[in-house]
Amino acid sequence: MTSPEHRTYRSLVSQKRLANFRVAVRETDLLVRADRPLEAETRDSVLKHRIPLERYLEQHPDFVHTMVPWPKDQMAPPIVRSMIEASQRAAVGPMASVAGAIAEYVGSDLLALSQNVIVENGGDIFVRTAFPLTAAIFAGKSPLSGKVGVQIDSPEHPIAVCTSSGTLGHSLSLGRADAAVVISDSAALADAAATAVGNQVSTKEDIEPAIARGKEIEGVLGIVVVLDDKIGLWGDVNLVHMSEVN
Repeated sequence: MTSPEHRTYRSLVSQKRLANFRVAVRETDLLVRADRPLEAETRDSVLKHRIPLERYLEQHPDFVHTMVPWPKDQMAPPIVRSMIEASQRAAVGPMASVAGAIAEYVGSDLLALSQNVIVENGGDIFVRTAFPLTAAIFAGKSPLSGKVGVQIDSPEHPIAVCTSSGTLGHSLSLGRADAAVVISDSAALADAAATAVGNQVSTKEDIEPAIARGKEIEGVLGIVVVLDDKIGLWGDVNLVHMSEVN
């Protein structure tokens, strides 16, 4: 999980329109915005999904450490099944999707209580708002870090923007991309796909083939990769300069 000062969420614009609160339950540390404070409801939702996930991990310890897709398990809890599906699509271990999956499941619960919901979990964002937002891309020591952002427009259905980094935070990455950002309708998939893309990037020359790999993953809508002073993008991405954001 990234440290608070590196959270992409804190560069979302139009923040003052919504209530802002933080909910932490063990390793899960969420920053949430909604139409009104929903701390208790958010905590209940985290526990609702964490408890069956934790039980599954206790029963299947290899699930935590494997770096290859996990086989389908129709008896698994819903959140675990989402992680398994994401891992199979992205060809990575299932825990590569855990932060996005929790953000997605908690965010979906909160949408029953609030028209506008933003849930950030370690740099992975689940968003459904009636107004557009811009999220800055934090990319470690890259000169582009914090200077460019992705516009998020989600009036009809939720959108996820998830980031993997080989140089920032504590997330496991086999590459050294400063930021591999994936946009999808599914936060679990976006999280897993961001890991898959980031794993492919060791040099600037890897950016293009890494994006080519990522766009083959079913459900990926857009990709941004940053390494040093180079950036590559594909798909449904509206990249903006943060200096132009009001």
